[in-house]
Amino acid sequence: IHPENTKQLVTTGTYRFTRNPMYVGLLFLLIGWTILLGSLSPILMLPVFIWIITIEQIIPEEKILEQKFGQKYLDYKNAVNRWI
Repeated sequence: IHPENTKQLVTTGTYRFTRNPMYVGLLFLLIGWTILLGSLSPILMLPVFIWIITIEQIIPEEKILEQKFGQKYLDYKNAVNRWI
C-alpha cells in the first residue's frame, strides 16, 4: 500500500465509520477464524495484530496523509475513529 500515491481523500462509504476498513475487515476475519477453530487461545493474538498493524502500517500512513492533505485529513482524523 502506497499512501503517497493517493490522489484524493475518501471519507464516504465505509470510511465514514473507520479510517481503516481493510484492517478492521482483517480483524473480523481473525475473530471468525477464532470462532471457527472453537478455541479462545487465538483471540490472545488479536491485541498483537492490532498493535503491529497500528505501529507498522497505520501510523506511518497517517503521517503521509497528514502531509498530503493537511487540515482536511486532520479534520477527518478527528471525526472518524482509527479502528471502530
